[in-house]
Amino acid sequence: MPLHTQMFIGFVLGAVAGISANLFAADHWLLNGMITYVANPVGQIFLRLLFMLVIPLIFSALVLGVVEIGDPKSLGRIGGKTLLYIMVVTSCAVTIGLLCVNLLEPGRGLPVEVGQAILAGSADSAGAIVAKKEGFSGIDLLLNIVPRNPFASAVNGDLIGVMFFALMFGIAAAVLGDEKTRGFLSAVQGVYDICLRLIDWIIKLAPYAVAALLFSITAKLGLDVLKQLLYFVFTVVLALSLHFFVVFPLLLSLVGRMSPITFFKRAESAILTAFSTSSSSATLPTTLRVAEEELGVPRRVGRFVCTLGATANMNGTALFEGVTVLFLAQFFGVDLSLTQQILVLALCVMGGIGAAGVPGGSLPVIAMILVMFGIPPEGIGLILGVDRFLDMCRTTVNVTGDLVGAVVVARGEPDDSA
Repeated sequence: MPLHTQMFIGFVLGAVAGISANLFAADHWLLNGMITYVANPVGQIFLRLLFMLVIPLIFSALVLGVVEIGDPKSLGRIGGKTLLYIMVVTSCAVTIGLLCVNLLEPGRGLPVEVGQAILAGSADSAGAIVAKKEGFSGIDLLLNIVPRNPFASAVNGDLIGVMFFALMFGIAAAVLGDEKTRGFLSAVQGVYDICLRLIDWIIKLAPYAVAALLFSITAKLGLDVLKQLLYFVFTVVLALSLHFFVVFPLLLSLVGRMSPITFFKRAESAILTAFSTSSSSATLPTTLRVAEEELGVPRRVGRFVCTLGATANMNGTALFEGVTVLFLAQFFGVDLSLTQQILVLALCVMGGIGAAGVPGGSLPVIAMILVMFGIPPEGIGLILGVDRFLDMCRTTVNVTGDLVGAVVVARGEPDDSA
């Protein structure tokens, strides 16, 4: 049975069992014991397994992503244009997502006392959550970007400090490029591959975690939580659609000088492959063929941009991460200031670069960002049941963004035969 089918079954079973328990035994001691000693521990083990991989995954992915851009002296304008494209398009995607979630507010609607009850029963105490949500001042935000001790940042879950260190490390490794550095990068590649394999194993536990987490939450909330979930799916799909049908056509027309209709027709095979596999990495062979044979992108440009994009240009994933974080913040009544939302945007942009190009690769990043802002990470169980469909949608945006980037970067570049 496919994993996404198992997750859907776990979602349905957990939700039905939780709603039934809420209707018939809301305050029964047996239900409270089931949540405390069975459902919550199962969900917590799954979340802890995700947290375990955050630091090595983000560090290795960011270092390798920067190194793949290469030495600026040798790559010149192609590397610069690619990096600029990734940063601009990913920032646009996250901004669209944050605007949609702030305008539609899919996480609002629950009574305050219900949200507080969930917070009180989560792994973090309410006091710690309140302390965390007081947030950062402008100066603190600026200073906290540069960590005093990257290892302390890793221990404390300071994701932005770890990301900054990884980016600087990657830039220095790319500039050096000698034999000793190549040996280190080979080891980093090994860490990245190990993390992907571990994620693959952990995600296989997701059906059980989905059932446990959904049971815990729906047993407390009843039907209200499912209404919020449908609104969340609508918000994510709307934001992804705006990015796909507005931003990409504008870039193709204004910068790439290609008709959007022509582009979408020629890129159809890659788009459908991305939607069906939910993996940018698995779609990469098709992406490379479409870029070169269907879109006429020079081979050296297509291979560079699309290969890098399969790991670094995750604009759809970054959008999804931003919407999910703000949705769960609204759901649990954790108010984020404008400064904190800007920090979420920055984290999602860098998290999109660091997210693995495999199904479920963004979940560790989302989990860590939730903890940083005092949002109960148990809430991630809400979106796991519908994550497969949303993963298909955001992977489609990711892969299409790679092809759009290849067309845009190739504009003005000589052909391979030149």
